[in-house]
Amino acid sequence: MASLMSSARLMIVSDLDHTMVDHHDAENLSLLRFNALWEAYYRRDSMLVFSTGRSPTLYKQLRMEKPMITPDITIMSVGTEITFGKSMVPDDGWEEFLNQKWDRNIVIEEASKCSELTRQAVSEQRPHKVSFNIKKDKAQNVIETLSEALQKRGLDVKIIYSGGIDLDILPQGAGKGQALAYLLKKFETEGKRPMNTLVCGDSGNDADLFSIPGVYGVMVSNAQEELLQWYAKNVKDNPKIIHATERCASGIIQAIGHFKLGANLTPRDVPDIAKDVKNASPGHEIVKFNLLSEKWRRAEVEKSEQFLADLEAAYDPSGTFIHPSGSEHGIGELVKFLRESYGDKQGKQYRIWVDRVLATELSSDAWLVKFDMWESCGETRQGCVNTVILRKKESGQFSWVHVHQTKLDQPGKDA
Repeated sequence: MASLMSSARLMIVSDLDHTMVDHHDAENLSLLRFNALWEAYYRRDSMLVFSTGRSPTLYKQLRMEKPMITPDITIMSVGTEITFGKSMVPDDGWEEFLNQKWDRNIVIEEASKCSELTRQAVSEQRPHKVSFNIKKDKAQNVIETLSEALQKRGLDVKIIYSGGIDLDILPQGAGKGQALAYLLKKFETEGKRPMNTLVCGDSGNDADLFSIPGVYGVMVSNAQEELLQWYAKNVKDNPKIIHATERCASGIIQAIGHFKLGANLTPRDVPDIAKDVKNASPGHEIVKFNLLSEKWRRAEVEKSEQFLADLEAAYDPSGTFIHPSGSEHGIGELVKFLRESYGDKQGKQYRIWVDRVLATELSSDAWLVKFDMWESCGETRQGCVNTVILRKKESGQFSWVHVHQTKLDQPGKDA
């Protein structure tokens, strides 16, 4: 986001659990499909926002469990915390705004009088969020009782029930929708309001996102009953909001295409991506080459000299490669490794994905590209920061002239 000098072409604001992340997808294919699409076509001029009910603790835990890319902005704890970038720098203005007519101690005092409520884990109790679990048949009466009690104490709060079990008490000005409205106003003040915004969700605590004027919206196919009922009651005639026929991240990709917001054919769905020259760009090249490497090592392509030649052609014969250990080699070492690694991950849950692809133009035909590359095999994950110099050939293909790798810590540990 820091690299954007003007309005984002597209801003995607997505819930995580059961929206961007499909917990029933053991291979994480829908998430990997979205990752490849974003890094190939959108990272350079668009913004990705994760809007989750998770606290920072549980958000970081999810990043260590799933092949997630890094958002430009993270909205956490049901819209009570906004942070920017990989370092997750807090938005102080948002914190000050939420302090109005809010007293956490009074909320806890009144809630303790409701025996039906069970406090959630300590990690889920945040400065502007108090969270409980409650049975579905008890929820409505408790919400009405609590709302009246807190109003009498002079507080202005919002009570959100979602997932059939979670009850969150927040300042009235908080919530996923309000956090998004705050960001949009902030961007507008800076003259950088996104050209298009797509919000994505599956449960009741996402409803506020769909209430923001002018945004596009997608409820993924697996959306919960509470959100579908809210939709039918409030915005069913809004042509900018759809109920996708695809689950989770695949539903988000479907919505990008439905609303014609940009490219929605992810590189993971292109049958012969090695020959895809018409979409050539530094970001697309990085995604393409790593995807080809994954397919080669998983033995999902035929072991042919032609396919290997396509992989090897990406490397400049006179190029250099610096290993994470610091040792320098000719780029031929990477070619040799490719030759010897065919099928070494066959039958295993092996995946490669890239994150934070940032290309800087050096000349009319050369780019300096930095990106994180991750490999997972079962429960094991390793990553490295790659600094690459790419040069575009007359054929339209790219040549990797220099590759420098540095070991990377697990995502979530340094977030």
